[in-house]
Amino acid sequence: MNLKDRQRAETRQRIQRHAIRLFEERAYDATTVNDVAVAAGVSAMTVYRHFPTKEDLVLYDDLDQLAAATISELPTTGSLADRIGRTMLATFDLTTGPDRELLLARLRLMISTPALQARHLDSQNRLHEAFVTALRADSSDPAFEFQARAAASACLGVAHVALLRWASEDGKTSLPDLFRDAFKATFDHELSR
Repeated sequence: MNLKDRQRAETRQRIQRHAIRLFEERAYDATTVNDVAVAAGVSAMTVYRHFPTKEDLVLYDDLDQLAAATISELPTTGSLADRIGRTMLATFDLTTGPDRELLLARLRLMISTPALQARHLDSQNRLHEAFVTALRADSSDPAFEFQARAAASACLGVAHVALLRWASEDGKTSLPDLFRDAFKATFDHELSR
């Protein structure tokens, strides 16, 4: 990553952190993009350049792109659900890092804010399509695509349950462990490595 890209990423992170803080303090609907811009020390135009909509201030992250890239890199062994599950687990492993609290705050906002719930579903649909597209490279058989869609939908449901539990417990339980438990409850076997 060159200097300009790194500066852009740092600005985006600063804006998002201030936005989440304000949304938690004042409520999502009571906070304007101008409020976020002032808090982050940038113009409203800069906020919109990084986040085209107010909802994106909460919903934007690189995890969807990371998950789509990861599924192509993992071994093709196991069922489609196992491959998607391993991909999601690799992504959830990042929740133990320095952005854990930010992710928890974003998740709480997504759960509690109706405007964000609808947009979050759009995000889930994009991730679903990214998984199917990545898996489609394995076969052009229409039956395979149907299976990939079913597996992706089921795994996203497992992730949803794990994320809701993680948020309700305020992150006290490991998200990867919750995902493994939900995966086992759904597919009746442990997630293969």
